[in-house]
Amino acid sequence: MERRTTRTPPPYALVATDLDGTLLRSDRTVGDRTRAALSLLAGHGARHVVVTGRSVSWTRHVLADLGCTGLAVCGQGGQVYDIDAGRQLTSVTLDRRLARTVLARTEAVTGPLIPAGDRDGVDGEVVAAPGYRHDLEGETPILRATAEDELWALPVRKVYVQHATLDEHALAEAVTRAAGGRVSVVVAGPGEVEILPAGLDKATGLSFVARHLGLEAADVIAFGDMPNDIPMLTWAGRGIAVAGAHEALKAVADEVAPGNDEEGVATVIERVFGGG
Repeated sequence: MERRTTRTPPPYALVATDLDGTLLRSDRTVGDRTRAALSLLAGHGARHVVVTGRSVSWTRHVLADLGCTGLAVCGQGGQVYDIDAGRQLTSVTLDRRLARTVLARTEAVTGPLIPAGDRDGVDGEVVAAPGYRHDLEGETPILRATAEDELWALPVRKVYVQHATLDEHALAEAVTRAAGGRVSVVVAGPGEVEILPAGLDKATGLSFVARHLGLEAADVIAFGDMPNDIPMLTWAGRGIAVAGAHEALKAVADEVAPGNDEEGVATVIERVFGGG
């Protein structure tokens, strides 16, 4: 009589990873060990979903390099992107009048701000005021505005904000006070905060993907490095911060893995899914 083998289900059905500072190394490349680890989890029947603050237009080339299929969460949760169909399943935009009001009230306290608007759509550009600096500028194009109205000419999903002298924490505090709860304010990287529609975060998009796949939070393990990853890590069944992550994220994480340059995501996947 032939013996029937029963396949053991994976410990987590969905592996959610931030990109910059987490899955990607400091030079924005993906290591061979990480690629092998993503193949390992796929072999166990688990899915990988990218959850990034980058917009779709700034993420597609990374998704292609990784060979991703299915869904990706972009724009801090505001865009759920169907990679295979090349279209958005969700798109949440920011009230532009409200955003301008928040910026004006912040500037009344801090002095001039340096904003950039992240336009809606799979091909949405980032339109930036003079002096705006972005660490992805050499990787993806930025449109330079010659007049302030250009930032608000089309629907935007979020607004990046920088200041000549304030760091990201002081800037986030000033914007949050000026906003009065009418928008969400997150720290996504050094020297910059983002203004988002109220209530929007990475957990919003990740939970949508999970429901779409018939999964729950307990089925998800998530990896991140910055405060904007806190909602995602606290929502998921297990949340992993990488070494070098912001202290606020480490404080809520279930575990701290090696850093992105040591391919810490791969280290955890290998252990959890039995590859090393």
